[in-house]
Amino acid sequence: MNKEFKFLKIINNTLSHSEYIGDDCAYLKKENLTITADALIEDVHFSKKYMTAKEIGKKALIVNISDILASGAKPKYALVTISGKLDENFITNFYEGINEIADKYKVKIIGGDLTSGEKISISVTLIADSCGRRISSRKNAKEKYIIAVCGEFGSSAEGLKCLKANIRNNYFTEYHKMPKLYPKISTNIAKKTLHPYAMMDSSDGLVDCLYQISKQSKVKINIEYDKIPKKTKNKDFVLYGGEDYCLVAALNENDFKKIKGLKKIGTCSFGEGVFIDNQKIEYKGFKHFE
Repeated sequence: MNKEFKFLKIINNTLSHSEYIGDDCAYLKKENLTITADALIEDVHFSKKYMTAKEIGKKALIVNISDILASGAKPKYALVTISGKLDENFITNFYEGINEIADKYKVKIIGGDLTSGEKISISVTLIADSCGRRISSRKNAKEKYIIAVCGEFGSSAEGLKCLKANIRNNYFTEYHKMPKLYPKISTNIAKKTLHPYAMMDSSDGLVDCLYQISKQSKVKINIEYDKIPKKTKNKDFVLYGGEDYCLVAALNENDFKKIKGLKKIGTCSFGEGVFIDNQKIEYKGFKHFE
């Protein structure tokens, strides 16, 4: 068990009310709200060597919108908190990036906080509308469900590798700095499915998604590697590379047939664990604390 999982276990055991913890978003059914919060830390999630302030602003909001889309909800309002050694130029460009993405996805910035610090730290809280939508949970996968995805895997990790090698402005570097999101597919899943479903974004890698769904739904997941959408030839990047923000869903087969744009890469069955081409693989995801 890595440190993040250990910390989450401690948090769950410490809080008096932890029933909303377990997914990337908290679903408040009575209020028709879904809420998420995410943090980006300089030299952990981004580097000013490779990204401009405007690009950092764009990505800060995109990664939170991605979590909301993976829940099936519609993003509406955001609070943005930023700390670090900031100046007027950085703030101007950062919020230009925030505003561009907010306008694109019809999100309103309603507040946040500014403070000083040694390194830039960004925290975004996003509030979303769940009315008329079926909201996902990692616990919802069942035997005979289809594992389906949209997007491509490994391209962001390939892009980061290029940036570290001082290669700029190719397909992969742009993919790393500006991941693609799939709001239409998310909406169709949330509105057209008739059965509970599990869905995540691949912020910490494809295998991480599969492992989380398998563990919490108590199902075995088997994937065919050749069916995974990808452009990089690096298998580790495809399976374990993070920050692609693809949708990874476990759906009832009849529901899967209703949704255009999804690609079947595997199935759920009785048992436990994650298998690639019938070979069991161990968990390996992004380690935030190591």
